Amino acid sequence: MSHGDARKESGRSIAVVELRISQYLRAGVLLSAAVILLGLVLFLILGDSGYPGRTFPARLPEIGQGLLQLKPYAVILMGLLMLILTPVFRVGISILVFLKEKDYLYAGISLLVFLILIVSFLLGKA
Repeated sequence: MSHGDARKESGRSIAVVELRISQYLRAGVLLSAAVILLGLVLFLILGDSGYPGRTFPARLPEIGQGLLQLKPYAVILMGLLMLILTPVFRVGISILVFLKEKDYLYAGISLLVFLILIVSFLLGKA
């Protein structure tokens, strides 16, 4: 295999990975929209958020408990959380793809972006 053939093969594999990632992103957005819609339907059927007054779950364990009890507001929040995490997933997959392609510069940049996203997510909860 010549150097040009190897480059074409690498380009094809990256294109396949990019297509697969775009499919996962689309599925993540559609799944999160379906979960949000389910929460909205529950809200319309039950007539309330599932929480007293103006309270709502603010931490992941509380959202998880509310989700298990099918409380509308918790279901909606889970859908929103899924929507927020969808692009974070994309950055994480990009790190793996760049490492596989031995493109360490872009793997490092993607890792930095991933760490910034995770730290900002954790600090946002504090």
